[in-house]
Amino acid sequence: MSTTTAPDIRLPATGEQEINLAELTGQTVVVYFYPKDNTPGCTNETRDFGALHDAFAKAGCLVFGVSRDSIKSHENFKAKLELPFELICDADEALCQAFDVIKMKNMYGKQVRGIERSTFVIDATGQVCQEWRKVKVDGHAQAVLEFVQSR
Repeated sequence: MSTTTAPDIRLPATGEQEINLAELTGQTVVVYFYPKDNTPGCTNETRDFGALHDAFAKAGCLVFGVSRDSIKSHENFKAKLELPFELICDADEALCQAFDVIKMKNMYGKQVRGIERSTFVIDATGQVCQEWRKVKVDGHAQAVLEFVQSR
């Protein structure tokens, strides 16, 4: 991983917000990176985080989803899934690069650059304290919640 602390990068997010992870010290933050809005795996993963949002909030934890999709795409995706948390637009891949989640992947037999599904927990001091890479969607949001609750 190329960062051990929350990077000081300000990016646009849904709800007409700008999010800078470095400014969220004092809170636990889950940041999950996913390849693309409205694709089956990403929809399932995002829906799972949304379903567990109250439990994350009860544990004092903020949740953010990140992909390279536009704010307009994110707003539509958020509305469609009725998400209680914000999605961050990383069109220039600044946050993706900071967390080293851009990888070469095989898609239909071709090599493409894309986001490797990954999740990070940032503790109240702004340090990355846990990471999951090459995430399999089934049960993942629950595993992240259990980690957060165990701290």
